[in-house]
Amino acid sequence: MSQSPLFIALGTNLGDRVANLAEARRRISQHFQIIRTSHLYETPPWGITDQPAFYNQVIETYADTDPLDLLQLVKYMEVEMGRVPGLRYGPRLIDIDLLVYGERVLETAELSLPHPRLFERAFVLVPFAEITPDLIPPTQPLSVAALCSRLDTSGILRLEEPYA
Repeated sequence: MSQSPLFIALGTNLGDRVANLAEARRRISQHFQIIRTSHLYETPPWGITDQPAFYNQVIETYADTDPLDLLQLVKYMEVEMGRVPGLRYGPRLIDIDLLVYGERVLETAELSLPHPRLFERAFVLVPFAEITPDLIPPTQPLSVAALCSRLDTSGILRLEEPYA
């Protein structure tokens, strides 16, 4: 399998959010070279709104790993960092999601690529568009920037430090 660009979303709204994202990037960098990293964005909670604001970020790396093995790896990283099962869309110490992996389109019980809710979530599309605005994800007719422009991005604040 040849190397393909892999875009990963990181999110956190518990504890030291900057440190949580830095630790997630450190763990990912032990397995893959990080090519690009978006700024950190403070974003309002999505789904369950009565919780602290999130910090979100998107990174780009390259991988030649089976997608299900990648999923297992990032979920293991979440557990290692202290994530515990909780409410769907609820508060979390860390969330690591596979967004787009080259041209792969995958639908299994465990994993969908591209991420199935990516295109309706400004908190992911804003940092994604920062690092690769012209990318047209598989299954989509529009670029990441064009998809982002269709969403309400009010309340999303880019933090000044590029990635802390």
